[in-house]
Amino acid sequence: MITSIAGFNLKKLLNKVDWKLLLFLMLFLNVKLVVKIPAIIIIYLLQFNFRFGFSFKNSRLPLFYVLIVVLAFFGLLINGSYHQPHYIAVFLTGIGFWLLCLLAVHQIKLSVERNDVETLHSTVLVFFVINAVVSFYNIGIIIHEIGTINPYRYQGEYQKYFISTGDYIKGLTFDISTTNAVINAFGVIYFLSRKNAVMVLACMAVLLLTGSNFVNLALLSILGFLFIFKSTRDQKSLIVICLMFLVIFLVQVSPQNNKYVGETFKDIIHPPRPPFASRVIALKKDSIPTPEDIKRKFAQNYLDSIKAIRNKAAINKHTYPELPGVIKTEQGRILIPVADINTRPYQTPTDTSNEQRLLLAFIDNHKTVLALSGRDTFQPGGLPGKAISLLQTVKFLQHHPAKIIAGDGMGNFSSKLAFKATGLGFNGGYPAKYAYINNDFLLNHLDVYLNFFSKASGLHSLTNSPYSVYDQLLAEYGLAGLLVFVIFYLGFFAKHYKKLTYGIPLLMLLLAVLFIDYWFEQLSVIVFFELLLLLNIKETTKPATINYALQ
Repeated sequence: MITSIAGFNLKKLLNKVDWKLLLFLMLFLNVKLVVKIPAIIIIYLLQFNFRFGFSFKNSRLPLFYVLIVVLAFFGLLINGSYHQPHYIAVFLTGIGFWLLCLLAVHQIKLSVERNDVETLHSTVLVFFVINAVVSFYNIGIIIHEIGTINPYRYQGEYQKYFISTGDYIKGLTFDISTTNAVINAFGVIYFLSRKNAVMVLACMAVLLLTGSNFVNLALLSILGFLFIFKSTRDQKSLIVICLMFLVIFLVQVSPQNNKYVGETFKDIIHPPRPPFASRVIALKKDSIPTPEDIKRKFAQNYLDSIKAIRNKAAINKHTYPELPGVIKTEQGRILIPVADINTRPYQTPTDTSNEQRLLLAFIDNHKTVLALSGRDTFQPGGLPGKAISLLQTVKFLQHHPAKIIAGDGMGNFSSKLAFKATGLGFNGGYPAKYAYINNDFLLNHLDVYLNFFSKASGLHSLTNSPYSVYDQLLAEYGLAGLLVFVIFYLGFFAKHYKKLTYGIPLLMLLLAVLFIDYWFEQLSVIVFFELLLLLNIKETTKPATINYALQ
């Protein structure tokens, strides 16, 4: 009986899914641009419509996307960058990103308008279920590979996993794990409002597996707000369980994450100043010993030392004293102790990755102009890279008051586009013959990135990355860009605040995560956020007031 009911509910659920929308989400949220573009083409072939319905009063879509493109062209003219052929290629690429954002939100809006609320909720549910299955598959593959149930404590293979295990939990988008973390944080809030306990806990579990400390803290703050001001008894119970999940994960599963967060805050408040080794890392591949070379040399040195001691202490050529600490088999064979992977030499990789070699080579070629990364020794200034980057932006605008209104121009200071156009392999490939690096970007945010990400992996964190939507808008589009974003993007959703339920906490979470990446250019998190907000507006709006004129 129970099986038949479950089968009936599953069949009913699948019958209520908008498969076109689900396919679009699965493809467009993929990290690869070569997947996103076909996704847009397919959805427009299936759902052909280019009537966007923009207006300054009751616009159907956020007017932000139109105005930010206008500001980009304005910046192109006043900054005079149109004289540089390589920059034109960068500029057109940037415009392409904004157009993809616009085309995506239009299709999301069409799907929300043309489907009933139940169908949209079923589609979102199926998406999260598939994402959870893929995420659990990610962790399952790691467990199978290393042969231990908890990879978050596994320190073998030079800590390939350990504290970095979460980086491999990429989910359905195959993007960075932070993308998966943000989407599942959205899911916790969304399913909490819908009182779906199973999916709340599933999303919370996937979020914890990604090991994203910032997203965990941001979500925890919002859940605390909901617990106090806007939740039922059942929802409060779910929030408490989520908190217990977090505590168990930090204490039992991944205690090093807990330690990492504490040390990060401690370093910000009381920055350490220990001596740092010189930035001398071999760039030639042949000069770096392989793991087999290291083992062979270790064994050779060990046996040579045993032989030297024995020769010195030998009574005659056939008699040797027993040496303390030497382990022998019954046949008299000396055994070399097995390496303890929990000791220091095995906890930190000593080799240089190909990506780091590329960055170091670039630093060497521009050493005279790079104030931070060009130094021979790494000396932390006490602030994380993200804070340094924001201060750079503010200081730059202070010294260039003419750029305060419209910014330094798209791709010239702080964006995924600026990093991508360097040709250094950031955020995917870029044609080398069109590579472009603006001097303002080189001396500021690129220098900050190189300063931290060319060094040990322990410095490769969100706190040291200059990525931030707020920084991008202020630096490249000026105060006008920030105002357009606040009024015509955030305002587009916030004006429905009386109707929003889970939309308000989702908006709060978005405001937090905009600090950690260039999300509009990622073409993933923002799209999913827009779907949930437009769905929330529809389900709380009376049917008579819904505009179907553009269907």
